[in-house]
Formats: sequence, C-alpha cells, structure tokens
Amino acid sequence: MLVQIWQALTNRTCSETEMPSTKRIQFTATIKAPAGVVWRHVTDPESYRRWASAFAEGSCFEGSWAPGAKIRFLAPSGDGMVSEIAESRTHEFLSIRHLGLIANGVEDTTSEAVRAWAPAYENYTFLPTTEGTTMVVDQDVSAEWEDYITEAWPKALGILKALSESSAVAGGLA
Repeated sequence: MLVQIWQALTNRTCSETEMPSTKRIQFTATIKAPAGVVWRHVTDPESYRRWASAFAEGSCFEGSWAPGAKIRFLAPSGDGMVSEIAESRTHEFLSIRHLGLIANGVEDTTSEAVRAWAPAYENYTFLPTTEGTTMVVDQDVSAEWEDYITEAWPKALGILKALSESSAVAGGLA
C-alpha cells in the first residue's frame, strides 16, 4: 500500500513533465513555531514516524536529507520508494525526487511502470510568518488516490503542527 501511496504523492516541478492523469494539489498549515522547529520535526526520524503515520502506520525513512543524498521511504514490510533529495535549503525548502519503487527488497528505477512517472517531486516550503511558520506541501496526485491523499495530508500536517507547537512551547528542537 505504501508504494501506491507514494506514487500518488508525486509532484512534478514543471507543467510540461506532469503526467496527464495527475493534478497538482497543495496543502498548507500555519504552525505556531519557528521554521527550524518545523523543519526538525519533518526530518527527525522519530517525528517523521509520527506524522507520516497519517499515510501508513509504521512509515519510516532510511538515508539523509542532504542535497543529492539517497533516501528510502519504507513501510514496515520494507516496500516503498527510492528517492533522492533534489534540493535542501535548511529551514526554507525541501524537494524530494522520487526515482522508483522498492518491492520485496528490490529497487526498481527502470521498469516501464516506473518510467511512466519517475522522476516525480514532492516539495515542502517553510514560510516564516508573524505566527511562526506556514508550511506548504505541493504534490501531484492521480484521480484514484486524490480522495485518500486529500484526507491524509491534513491529518499529517495536524500531527506535525502539534509536535512542532509543543516543542516550541517547551523550547526544544529549535
């Protein structure tokens, strides 16, 4: 299921590369915490597990959030997505380039099914505001997954908001 979800979560950076069966969707959350706190909760392994549970319980990542680094987004089964960090401007912007799927422990970046959508992008923008941070998520999604993603992202952002705001109050994870 996580593989299908991550396929649905893909985002193209240019309109001419968008798959005709997808549309761009955007989600935003105003979080009463500095961008550094929000960023930390997006990229921290334990915090990631908590907010990404809105998509699939037990989700995790392996790898680094550094520009050019390989990163794998995994379900407890080990299936998921193989990706790389296309761009990372700490506390400002994070772009994930999804390159393929992982199924039964095998990475697939070359099959016809993967080439039909890869590379695909998922972008997070962290905008400072007087209240703290507005986080913007931009992604493309296929019609078959639009309802699910439209329901899951607000939940994920709600968890991220709660984590970030409680840390900001406590003075942690700056």
